[in-house]
Amino acid sequence: MRDRGWWMAVALCGALTVMAGAFGAHALNGTLAPRLMTVFETGVRYQAWHTLAMLGVLAWRAARPLAGQRWVLGLWLAGMALFSGSLYALAISGVKGLGAITPIGGGLLILGWLALAICALRAPHAEVGKR
Repeated sequence: MRDRGWWMAVALCGALTVMAGAFGAHALNGTLAPRLMTVFETGVRYQAWHTLAMLGVLAWRAARPLAGQRWVLGLWLAGMALFSGSLYALAISGVKGLGAITPIGGGLLILGWLALAICALRAPHAEVGKR
């Protein structure tokens, strides 16, 4: 199977998203200040969306592998780890210094989207929009 490692990463990200969401809804609900609960939920939401986006890129890659797709996947994976991970840690620990990591993760997520645009632009014209 091509890209087995990436498929495993997406599966783990999906599982972690569900676990984090459940943890937030059941274990943290009522124990965190509303502001910190919102921070935690933001981490879950961004992780969920980027996990789904990675799944889409992997499906595209299965049909038409392009070198840039791996950059997209790597940027999003690192971005989720830093962005969502720092928000989870900030919400649970309350240590405000962890918030300094969050923008780095956000920047990596943005770079992933820009890399996706470049990848799409560099794809052979006949492949883009092919049905």
